[in-house]
Amino acid sequence: MSDKQEKAEQAAALALKYEFDYGCCPQCVLAAVQETVGLITDETIKASHGLSGGGGLSGVGLCGSLVGGILALGAKRGRDRDKFARGKFIGNFTKADELSKAFKEKFGGLTCRELQQQFTGRTYDMWKPEEYQAFSDNRGDQCARTAEFVTRWVVERL
Repeated sequence: MSDKQEKAEQAAALALKYEFDYGCCPQCVLAAVQETVGLITDETIKASHGLSGGGGLSGVGLCGSLVGGILALGAKRGRDRDKFARGKFIGNFTKADELSKAFKEKFGGLTCRELQQQFTGRTYDMWKPEEYQAFSDNRGDQCARTAEFVTRWVVERL
């Protein structure tokens, strides 16, 4: 196993543990990448908090694990503020698209609601405590597995 693969496995295990222990999948992905590879600042982890649950627990946006992975890719490949005029930096978009396609193939959707449906057979209003609890009870380890998958995928490619 190469050093990169070892780091990817270590990072994936951390993301899985963090999702089980603390929740907030984008933060779990980013913290695991930070601890194994670097690149990610504490401010980025903090800023990702509201992206959980499809963005503000709305369910309508991308899975937070996927968003965390895209942010991690952007930390390495993204366009710096002082380079706005130098083009779109399409390579970062390409990697984000590859991750999104791999994620959809693995989990059957991209948005939090699509994954809720895939994982439990229904969707939930995450702002209702009883619905949030029902999703938490019914999803099993699936959300943690998204964090694990994304983190491994990203670290293998950083």
